[in-house]
Amino acid sequence: MQLLLATTNKGKIRELSSLLAGLPLQLLTPQEVSPDTRVEETGRTYLENALLKAFAYQAATGLAVLADDTGLEVDALDGAPGLHSARFSPLPGATDADRRALLLAHLAGKPRPWLARFQCVVVVLLPGAEPQVSYGSVEGEIIGEERGEQGFGYDRLFWIPAAGKTMAELGLEGKNRFSHRAAAVKNAIPYLRSVIK
Repeated sequence: MQLLLATTNKGKIRELSSLLAGLPLQLLTPQEVSPDTRVEETGRTYLENALLKAFAYQAATGLAVLADDTGLEVDALDGAPGLHSARFSPLPGATDADRRALLLAHLAGKPRPWLARFQCVVVVLLPGAEPQVSYGSVEGEIIGEERGEQGFGYDRLFWIPAAGKTMAELGLEGKNRFSHRAAAVKNAIPYLRSVIK
């Protein structure tokens, strides 16, 4: 069965491919089948954004789609950046490093620990079927300096007490044991197993 991963983020594609590797699926990316599809993430929740992506890519390709939306919620910032995690910086062409620097600038002077969590919603949408939704999260805290070379986004600043490392120090195998996205995908796998033809 073909399954389109509805993301252009190379880090997400790598993680999703690893998490789904045990299933008899042919994983496709937007660059391969629908490079011109663009989705404005205008939803008010992670679920709404994931659904927007799932329906847009299915409409464009007719394929089964797996879409996710993810955010980092920092208690000291009242849950920000949250839905806007990937668009946190107002700078055009902002990099992950720019967003991490901005996050630390917003946290400067606020009492520590800077408790935080990653949230993820995964939507699996098959042609003619209702969307199936699964959730995952991981608790941790933001640290004041970057640690680790793996991962992407805010991983270098996100310390996971249960692992004793930042997300970026875990490597792909370790991240797939602890991460929010891994939890959400694992919760979606029973449904995928039931529909694979």
